[in-house]
Amino acid sequence: MQTIKGPGIFLAQFMGDTAPFNDLSSICKWAASLGFKGVQIPTWDPRCIDLEKAANSLDYAQEIKGIVEAAGLEITELSTHLQGQLVAVHPAYDAQFDGFAPESVRGNSKARTEWAVQQLKYAAKASANLGLNAHATFSGALLWHTVYPWPQRPAGLVETGFTELANRWLPILDVFEDNGVDLCYEIHPGEDLHDGVSYEIFLEKTNNHKRACLLYDPSHFVLQCMDYLTYIDHYHERIKMFHVKDAEFNPTGKQGVYGGYQNWINRAGRFRSLGDGQVDFKSIFSKLTAYDYKGWAVMEWECAIKHPEDGAKEGAIFIQNNIIRVTEKAFDDFANTGSNEAFNRSILGI
Repeated sequence: MQTIKGPGIFLAQFMGDTAPFNDLSSICKWAASLGFKGVQIPTWDPRCIDLEKAANSLDYAQEIKGIVEAAGLEITELSTHLQGQLVAVHPAYDAQFDGFAPESVRGNSKARTEWAVQQLKYAAKASANLGLNAHATFSGALLWHTVYPWPQRPAGLVETGFTELANRWLPILDVFEDNGVDLCYEIHPGEDLHDGVSYEIFLEKTNNHKRACLLYDPSHFVLQCMDYLTYIDHYHERIKMFHVKDAEFNPTGKQGVYGGYQNWINRAGRFRSLGDGQVDFKSIFSKLTAYDYKGWAVMEWECAIKHPEDGAKEGAIFIQNNIIRVTEKAFDDFANTGSNEAFNRSILGI
């Protein structure tokens, strides 16, 4: 076993137009002042990083790394959540997702997909240039509009959808393999990879690609009423990243999982700041530690109630208090009487 690294913070929800949130150096100094030890960088935000440049210039990648290290932090991982979403978009969502892409490819779904695929390939190379071994993304979705189907899904639809999804991701996964980086899908409603079963279908279609790994975020399983602890038992070998995000699910006589089209503050299921929700983080940290999880514990803040700066301040302490410093000895070592083969055989009477 080893001690989980952290606390880290995902910068995406904190970047803004005013100091200290408007450039990488100042936001890193802010994060360090709160007790964070690492930052997860959103690659779509030019205030943080130029992804293409980081992929093609080792000097620039080292410059970015130096900015983070100057604040006393490490880069935990890079993220391409928005670009990964655009690898697979159903036409029904074209207009909404166009905002994730540069203006040059908006209104052209084929060009937008090609841009997104190239972004992921840049991310693999940039991660390697930064000395990182894991990367965060979304899978995108071709089938999500059929998740609760009426009329029923025609025979073979799921097979066709996942075959196409895998075909789009396999060349990307191969680039990540070439660069020695695990590609970690955040399992998330709205994505075709939204639970364990859908992830397994994708794994089968990608021939169990060794780089098709997982970003574990229990908040999304709370909102789906899933057993997020047993999930770790099933998939711990593939979990290479961890978002520490809280959530609560309080169904009523009027709404449940689907939320009645309400905004986040009025939904039965909603994300909360760390410690304010229902996630059993003590058990999660225990399981991940026991399974020898080697990555970071990174706070992702998405709360409709609490101010983000308060969420960050409390989150650093919350994660630090849940990280288990692993023991270097067994608790009953004091009673050890020693052993050898002859002694063991004598105890067994053989």
